[in-house]
Amino acid sequence: MKIEIFELERTQSLYENTVDYNLTESGVHPYTLEELLDKEEIENLLSLRLGYGQTNGSIELREAVSRLYPGADLDNVLITNGSAEANFINIWCNLEPGDELLLMVPNYMQMPGIARSFGVTVKPFHLKEELNWGPDLEEIKALITPRTKMIAVCNPNNPTGAVLSEEGMKEIVRLAKEADAWIYSDEVYRGAELDGKEIPSFFGLYDKVIACCGLSKSYALPGLRIGWLVGPKKAIEQCWACHDYTSISSGMLSNHVAALVLQPDRRMKVLNRNRKILKENLSALQEWTDKHGDLFSFIPPRAGGIAFLKYSMNINSSELMTQLREEKSVFIVAGDLFGMDHYLRIGFGAEKDYLLKGLSLFDELL
Repeated sequence: MKIEIFELERTQSLYENTVDYNLTESGVHPYTLEELLDKEEIENLLSLRLGYGQTNGSIELREAVSRLYPGADLDNVLITNGSAEANFINIWCNLEPGDELLLMVPNYMQMPGIARSFGVTVKPFHLKEELNWGPDLEEIKALITPRTKMIAVCNPNNPTGAVLSEEGMKEIVRLAKEADAWIYSDEVYRGAELDGKEIPSFFGLYDKVIACCGLSKSYALPGLRIGWLVGPKKAIEQCWACHDYTSISSGMLSNHVAALVLQPDRRMKVLNRNRKILKENLSALQEWTDKHGDLFSFIPPRAGGIAFLKYSMNINSSELMTQLREEKSVFIVAGDLFGMDHYLRIGFGAEKDYLLKGLSLFDELL
């Protein structure tokens, strides 16, 4: 089996640690342990024995995750090493060669590469800018065949920051039910809504839903490498069996800290801190685009630390990304890494001064 190169992630990995201003990140400025935990909790970490943890995640962490999903308990939850491992396990465990995966695009482009490498047919359905980055439900309906095994969404969406309406969610559920297909919902930006109103999960809307989330984006804790899958107990048990062949378990230390983070009061404190950063920085980004007139336009994201900017310059987006990186040491994501040229994804979750300096260097290039 030949695995496709994951161009989006490979491009970021090559350069994100070599530039002065990395504006490719889609999360929020990360916490330190000192900022996150109190002194007693930090002291307790020193006596934590670093053995193997429970391979599907600690009981404490799975219980904490299950509380975020009405109707779930700890047996509906599998803890993974980040949501990227969760995505991999879902594709590997639930799809077979010849199956069809209907995939929302634009999207985080990990799943289509994995799926095609495993012999799955990937059929994209598109978010439309003229629909405020909403889906064309008739397009989804037209793509469904007897071989459709799964409909995959990213909600809130990467790279647009768009959020499906309640009616849109219900319609996707209806179409999945009619096709007897799974819904896989990547929800890693849930909790980073700019208006502070947390959107519902797809989990619980239909008995064939698997939801993915984690601590990297909305919680500003990518270094913990904690993700999870939530779904029907039989499906989660099967995913756990596949997980035995990947990383065995997530880290004991990360499980412990994650369970503390997801305590209700601390969770809200973390999310509110991150939303405050995002709201202030989005205003700064909006001011920056406004001063450039018609050069840039974008629909403000409703969630997450990413904005998908359309530009009117006569240059390929990868070429623009490279020129900005090489000449000004500022790194952004080219739209054609999402299959959409003449767009740029800019991460605005960094510290505000850092963001503004990166944008000022972009001004110099322009």
